[in-house]
Amino acid sequence: MRKDALERSENMRRDGFTVRCDIMICCEEDDASGTGPPRYICQHFSTLLESKVGADVTFEVSGETFAAHRCVLAARSTVFMAQLFGPMKEGTTSSVIRIEDMEAKVFRALLRFIYTDSFPEMEKECVRWLQGLFTAADRYDLQHLKFICEKRLSEDIGVSSVASTLVLAEQHDCSGLKMACFKFIQAQSSSCLKRVMSTNGWGHLMMTYPSILNEVIAKLASKKRKKHST
Repeated sequence: MRKDALERSENMRRDGFTVRCDIMICCEEDDASGTGPPRYICQHFSTLLESKVGADVTFEVSGETFAAHRCVLAARSTVFMAQLFGPMKEGTTSSVIRIEDMEAKVFRALLRFIYTDSFPEMEKECVRWLQGLFTAADRYDLQHLKFICEKRLSEDIGVSSVASTLVLAEQHDCSGLKMACFKFIQAQSSSCLKRVMSTNGWGHLMMTYPSILNEVIAKLASKKRKKHST
């Protein structure tokens, strides 16, 4: 547009005008039709784990052995990276690496998550299994798995498990899970609280983490004050 025409244009306001630009970003499709073949990477890695093809490390857990691939484990876990390729590898040069204080079904689930990035389901999911998987996730620095376990444990707190879950939350510095346990305890009747306090988990809590017991008492006292004030 010529200068004189621009100056006479209705678009000119106080010696200035606004230019509007519409930008369209086009992403390349997998093929000309816009639909590509499905991606099976999780399935492929699951098959790799099950077939044991190329496996170069073996773990023994609670009497069961598991074959795996060092590179896959190291890529997913900083702890496995250090254990298998870093300063800790001196202790893992044997043909079989023994893992203590873990159930075989928990380690199997841990491997499944490492290879597929999906939460391993059990036919009958139990709190003890979840607690074990939560501990394993924290042990091997699998934060997303730890987050999933924390969420499920928070949703599955019961009279028989709240004390052991509370201990677990304290051991692994999990404030969200700890608060969920406190809320559950606060919401219970006197008869339910007696059942909670009769569990083995509660006895372990009193012996090992008396500071948590003080927090529980404070929460219950706060609930009682609020009830009287209303």
